[in-house]
Amino acid sequence: MRPSFHPRLINDPFSDPGLFIPFLFEKRAFIFDLGDLGGLSSKDLLKVSHAFVTHAHMDHFIGFDTLLRIFLGRSKRLHFYGPAGFFVHVEGKLSGYAWNLVAEYEEELVLEVSEVHPDEIRTRTYFCREQFRSHGEIRSRPFDGVLLDETSFTVHGTLLDHRIPCLGLALTERFYVNIMKEGLKELGLPVGPWLNGFKEAIYRETDPDTDFLVTWEEKGGGMRQEKFVFGELTGKIARISPGQKITYITDGAGHTENRTKMVDLAGKSNMLFIEAPFLESEREAARRKYHLTAREAGEIAREAQVSAFRLFHFSPRYKGRERELEKEAREAFIRLR
Repeated sequence: MRPSFHPRLINDPFSDPGLFIPFLFEKRAFIFDLGDLGGLSSKDLLKVSHAFVTHAHMDHFIGFDTLLRIFLGRSKRLHFYGPAGFFVHVEGKLSGYAWNLVAEYEEELVLEVSEVHPDEIRTRTYFCREQFRSHGEIRSRPFDGVLLDETSFTVHGTLLDHRIPCLGLALTERFYVNIMKEGLKELGLPVGPWLNGFKEAIYRETDPDTDFLVTWEEKGGGMRQEKFVFGELTGKIARISPGQKITYITDGAGHTENRTKMVDLAGKSNMLFIEAPFLESEREAARRKYHLTAREAGEIAREAQVSAFRLFHFSPRYKGRERELEKEAREAFIRLR
């Protein structure tokens, strides 16, 4: 089975945190944290539709300018999420530049910026051709843990304590539609963009007796169409299996309230990306800086019953000692079994 999402850390564990999540068969991606984005190509960045920023410390937010720069002059609606105070940080970035020429752009870049509070999400819109001035009233909706809800997946968030609010993030796929190449070959159908619409129809629980039109471009040009009964097509080319869950946790103290939130957010994840800046022997330093130790990361992974986890956000004091952090976390994960 090929998963729908292929998450990868943008940088090595001693560099700025960030997770890039491209979608299979789509020119789309999410990004968790906007630190140094030098590890991503322009092609990667142009896929981004939503950026979720845990908090506005420089190592998590300096890449905002990089992302903005590559989309200037393009027709795009970019969505940003961050904790309380995020409007001020975004507007501070935008106010650092002169925008007197942007009215001449033919394409409109729009920023949808959402600020996550304990009980509500507030959203403002910024238009490039209006020099990124805030447009209209702030819209508000209740926050019940869901940041984004689409047909095939949900992004959840929880507010952690890092002396300032910090978002923990989880991307959960409702179920996975695995396309069977043998079935496509038998029907003479190619892999292509039409499969996205087909999957959407499955997620929408389309009536199996409905006709479904497959349209694709043949080699050498020209379009071709074939009509199928949706349920019959699904039976021949699709297999349904449980969806994957990806969780990202960074910059949170290891006290009881935070740990409870982390375990709840990460529960049953296929992959947990979790910070481990310190060894347990320097637990007091971790406490002062509101970070986790590697042992705590391993314990949280075990308590959340994750299938696998990966550490990142190491303190530079451990250069050359990465294996100690990995070993401590792994032993804590196994010891609790």
